[in-house]
Amino acid sequence: MNERKKERIAIIDGVRTPFCKGNGVFKDIEAEDLGAEAIKALLAKTNFPADDVDEVIFGNVLQPVNSTNIARVLAVKGGVPESVPAYTVNRNCASGLEAVVSAYNKMLLNHAKVIIAGGTESMSNVPIMYGKKMKEFLMALTKAKSWGQRLGILASFRPSFLKPEIPEIADPLCGLSMGQTAEILSREFKIDREEQDKFALTSQERTVRAQKEGRLAEEINPVALPPKYDKLQFVDDGARENQSLEMLSKLKPVFDPYTGTVTAANSSPITDGAAALLLMTESEAKARGYKPLGYIRDYSYAALSPSRMGLGPAHAIAKLLTQNGLKLSDIDLIEINEAFAAQVLSVIKALDSKEFCKKELGLDQPVGKIDLDKLNVNGGAIAIGHPLGASGARLVLTLLKELNRRNQKRGIAALCIGGGQGEGILLEVE
Repeated sequence: MNERKKERIAIIDGVRTPFCKGNGVFKDIEAEDLGAEAIKALLAKTNFPADDVDEVIFGNVLQPVNSTNIARVLAVKGGVPESVPAYTVNRNCASGLEAVVSAYNKMLLNHAKVIIAGGTESMSNVPIMYGKKMKEFLMALTKAKSWGQRLGILASFRPSFLKPEIPEIADPLCGLSMGQTAEILSREFKIDREEQDKFALTSQERTVRAQKEGRLAEEINPVALPPKYDKLQFVDDGARENQSLEMLSKLKPVFDPYTGTVTAANSSPITDGAAALLLMTESEAKARGYKPLGYIRDYSYAALSPSRMGLGPAHAIAKLLTQNGLKLSDIDLIEINEAFAAQVLSVIKALDSKEFCKKELGLDQPVGKIDLDKLNVNGGAIAIGHPLGASGARLVLTLLKELNRRNQKRGIAALCIGGGQGEGILLEVE
């Protein structure tokens, strides 16, 4: 193993596709092709020679059955030479951030100088499977050696064999969907419907403003739409202009129709999209004359009860601050993935709760209250969208771009993770 020599790891730049609603304009584009688009755009934007990439690492959650190591497929399709290795990571909703952290660790160990890291997801094309009886029927049919055997097997067919098994975004450990876990947190932290809708409305308003002012356009590369590829998609299409609390209040709860408060409007939508980042060691960036967007200072993981998975960012943020001897007030901007309004609001309340911080985090004092003027300043996943494997990389890109715009120094991005985990990253800008 190479001698470990720690130097700063730089994020040179990043590119993402628009994030678009599932079964919409990207429904005919596979996850591998969205990822390939992001890599092509990244290489063009940075004018970086593809031959000099040491490795590609991409996050993906709903892995296509025909592209099991999707990172390798999208890397080659994206113009990276076949001689460059690639692998896929999956930490559910933090998979895009996991790819960035994996690249960071490899570079700290001197195993690479240049890595492309990111994430991709086509939630429109989630694999839908047939049940076991249909599988056994098809297997028997392919093994039949005579017409008589085939006819006998065909006679055994029943229409019920065709019933599909549609995957649910639910946790196998606690048996709850992610929305149901958000309902648990809304009750635990006493977050009512109006508070959630207000948070969702703010997310929408901030995203619409960021779109109009061109801030989000700085990180997006347009994608040509099939089948004719004669039209381009330039923007995230989940943001809704002219929303009001009155309009949001009319929607019915999705996960608990009787006493619930989590609706489609205060949750992140099903989304397709991809993001890619170019990472280098600081010495390599200087040698090549690149001015990085920023540097990775540290990261953190945490685990907790799967039924309260939405609190993952609270655990990860607290751990990250402690590891680096920082206070919440030392952080200029924060990005927390908006899986659900109730979930983000629970994180905010948890970090400011002395009881929670003592019992759950082992701290004598609360971490502190997150300033909402520092949180998701360009809106979040409720408006922008949440393509599972890509969101972590998108948060890093959005955060670094905004820190540079404001001439600020330090930011944290964090996500909750299905299964009961949290992940955070501490970024710095010079």
